[in-house]
Amino acid sequence: MEFIKAKTILTKVKSGSDWYGIDYNINLYKGCSHGCIYCDSRSQCYRIDRFHMVRGKEKAVYILEQELSKKKDKGVISMGAMSDAYNPLEKEYKQTREALKLISKYGFGVSIDTKSDLILRDIDLLKEINMKNNVIVKLTITTPSDELSKVIEPNVCVSSQRLKAVKELSDNGLFVGIIMNPVLPFLTDQQEDIKTLVKLAYKSGAKFIHTYMGMTLRDSQRDYYFEKLDQNFIGLKEKYIQFYGNRYYCAVPNNKVLYKVFIEECHKYGILYNMEDIIRAYKKETKSYEQLSLF
Repeated sequence: MEFIKAKTILTKVKSGSDWYGIDYNINLYKGCSHGCIYCDSRSQCYRIDRFHMVRGKEKAVYILEQELSKKKDKGVISMGAMSDAYNPLEKEYKQTREALKLISKYGFGVSIDTKSDLILRDIDLLKEINMKNNVIVKLTITTPSDELSKVIEPNVCVSSQRLKAVKELSDNGLFVGIIMNPVLPFLTDQQEDIKTLVKLAYKSGAKFIHTYMGMTLRDSQRDYYFEKLDQNFIGLKEKYIQFYGNRYYCAVPNNKVLYKVFIEECHKYGILYNMEDIIRAYKKETKSYEQLSLF
């Protein structure tokens, strides 16, 4: 693996972040090999050259420990937002595992985004962190169909394997749920698909599902997505151009109806979907424990 220099690993997010209640952000790798046809991280604004190639950050674990040791606010650290912390190279280099050891050592919480069942390797550390602080795990699952997931997310485990990972994480007492983003217009926006995925999430022990019923499309991200549509879904690119033009945010055509169906299904199975409720739920136990310990 190629390594790139890094001056810092840990960054503070804006005060009062409403994105899963995170306080810090780290990316131990740069680039992603999952090959998801819709990935927003290909956009030019992120300035990631050779995006398809995963590169490690030089002395990442050493730098992270220096930064964590100086922080008094033991907040929640987000991992995997721009580059999946469980890319295939993580099996060998274990930068994510070493980072989790440090997060546990210094008493921080963690919020992880991933599409990989490799996260199951680190259940021991996640449970250790969960005893001291807050843990939330989010597996991105965009379709209940393994066959479709192989096309739109070609280099990562299929949806059913990710659901199995959700089940194992949940069975181990971790607060885990699903990111159903993006919802791809004319591809993954059928009512039955949404209903099926919510039901499968429930059976897998997911505590929440979050979605915004659409996708983003800009510059190089759009070019790549349209290229893949031409290869796998002939004629669909033209439908996007006709319907959305050069629009950045592309809500699914039936988004209001579909979101209503989604909410009804979440209520049916007792699954959280509102961001504030998700944050309140996964942080509740630790806060209650801290309050009780005062007495």
